[in-house]
Amino acid sequence: MTNLSGHATPHFVPARGGITIMRALMVIAALLLTPSIARADPPKLAVFDFELIDTSLPGEFYGSRPEEARLVLVSEQLRKELAESGRFQMLDIAPVRDAARHANLQACGGCDLKLAGELGADLEITGMVQKVSNLIINLNIYLRDVKSGNMIMAASADMRGNTDESWTRTMSYLIRNRLLAPNYGRRE
Repeated sequence: MTNLSGHATPHFVPARGGITIMRALMVIAALLLTPSIARADPPKLAVFDFELIDTSLPGEFYGSRPEEARLVLVSEQLRKELAESGRFQMLDIAPVRDAARHANLQACGGCDLKLAGELGADLEITGMVQKVSNLIINLNIYLRDVKSGNMIMAASADMRGNTDESWTRTMSYLIRNRLLAPNYGRRE
């Protein structure tokens, strides 16, 4: 009869290198049961309401009521889509909204950074729509680092037509192909 006891390696006998199968299984189980290393929280982002520069003739005569409603529409669209991406922790701008509306955020000497800082933001977005006519409209988005004040990214797109659909499609394009595009704007 052949003695096989020397050929089998039970789980409690050290294998090569001093690691037992049981120890290896315990390490694997511990890794699976331990919460994975927490990733850093996504950056806190304040998205200010978009502003309008209307130099069109109809705007001068009749005002910009439809465009003002569309500014709200695209501002909310931007907040919603960026929040859904999971890349940012969206901040409520309600505490500083009134101050932001009474300032021209594009030309206030950094008041946008101050307001975003009051909210505890890491990043902030301001935006502007320039309307030359009902057929020539430009949507601009500016992403800045609140602490340094550096511009991280600027994105711009022209649209032809002054409808809710043209505004929201243009915003979708900029979100998808600029703000959330992998490696967009990174130097190689």
